[in-house]
Amino acid sequence: MSSIYAVVDPATGETVKEYPTISDDDLRAAIGRADDAFHGWSASSTVAERAELVRKVGKLHAERTQELAEIIVREMGKPIEQAVGEVEFAAVIYEFYADNAESLLADEPIELLDGEGSAVIRRSAYGALLGIMPWNYPYYQVARFAGPNLVIGNPILLKHAPQCPESAEAIAQTFVDAGFPTGAYENIYASNEQIEWVIADPRVRGVSVTGSERAGAAVAEIAGRNLKKVVLELGGSDPFILLNTDDLDGAVQAAVEARLENAGQACNAAKRFIVADDLYDPFLEKFSAALAGTELGDPKQEGTAVGPLSSQTAADRLEDQVKRAIADGAEVVVGGKRDGNYFEPTVLTGIKPGSDAAREEFFGPVAQVYRVGSEEEAVRLANDTPFGLGSYVMTTDAEQAERVADQIDAGMVYVNIVGADGPELPFGGVKRSGFGRELGRYATEEFVNRKLIRIGG
Repeated sequence: MSSIYAVVDPATGETVKEYPTISDDDLRAAIGRADDAFHGWSASSTVAERAELVRKVGKLHAERTQELAEIIVREMGKPIEQAVGEVEFAAVIYEFYADNAESLLADEPIELLDGEGSAVIRRSAYGALLGIMPWNYPYYQVARFAGPNLVIGNPILLKHAPQCPESAEAIAQTFVDAGFPTGAYENIYASNEQIEWVIADPRVRGVSVTGSERAGAAVAEIAGRNLKKVVLELGGSDPFILLNTDDLDGAVQAAVEARLENAGQACNAAKRFIVADDLYDPFLEKFSAALAGTELGDPKQEGTAVGPLSSQTAADRLEDQVKRAIADGAEVVVGGKRDGNYFEPTVLTGIKPGSDAAREEFFGPVAQVYRVGSEEEAVRLANDTPFGLGSYVMTTDAEQAERVADQIDAGMVYVNIVGADGPELPFGGVKRSGFGRELGRYATEEFVNRKLIRIGG
């Protein structure tokens, strides 16, 4: 029987290597080591000491950039230049938390109304945490969970996606090589059935999930029954709203970048392009031409912009969505064809309100383009989705930008800019895109004991 943890090159279909699923006994032992680290290492180490270990993890990512990048090229098909960029960004995230740990976790005095004595909020470790991470950004996703929680002192049990066992192994090795003690970071090749009882284990204090709605709902249900805190970063169908511009070519280029990064397999990628009536025709023409002119290629080769989708399952799902959209009246302007796990950059128009295509997340290089007659209609359409992760607003009118940004029902709004994520900027959404925040100072507020210490006068 094949293991569920395997490296299957999506460009070729070749099974490169398989990894055994962890046994129940070994998994219980891993939980025990994490709990021991919480009561031992976490309690006895300082924030500064933990920060220096996290800094070393970041340096090791930087030193091993090419090696780490090549792993995810064969695991999930990310073009090599984008893979290198991801590893470099992960290194920056670890560095950010190392640099800022002490200020982020500093005591917070409270001014007392009666003026008698003192009170302070002291931030301390929460406990061992379970992280369930996805395949689309194997290093970045782990960094934004592990970085802040390890400086807090929360040991981590990390369950990576089944198709990313080699990168999971490589990440775990960086923590060993950086000098983290046993139990501080435990890599577990666990099954979904095992994860159910891991969440229920009282030694595990919280769970962070980045993944699909289905996975998030299943984990949240189990966590809720066991009174465990959860952070969920789930899907998105982010709007890209083009209201006016004095540089249409620049807006088109931004739209292409916002859709095609990682072959369109990003939860916060722009997926629905909502264009003012007077710009719709020229935008659609230029945008369609740009996507049609983007060649698919071998992700191992420098210069490849779009590689394969991450797996046959991913390609099957996207193909089914496009076929159902067409059957429901959508028009394919360009693209729409599949070759193995490669999927042509595609533009769909004529999506009907309330249709499956209008409600689902298309996880791949497929863009939906809509025409709107007013700012108000653009906002209504942008918000007419079960999701609420990110959004993009393009306008030369500063007052309009503020007005529209305030009305967008999402966790993030980017105005006249794409690809602007940073370690200092909070990441997260509302509605079916989940809850909680990662990155920035907000990540250190999710799984931390904000302990009140009140001293009498």
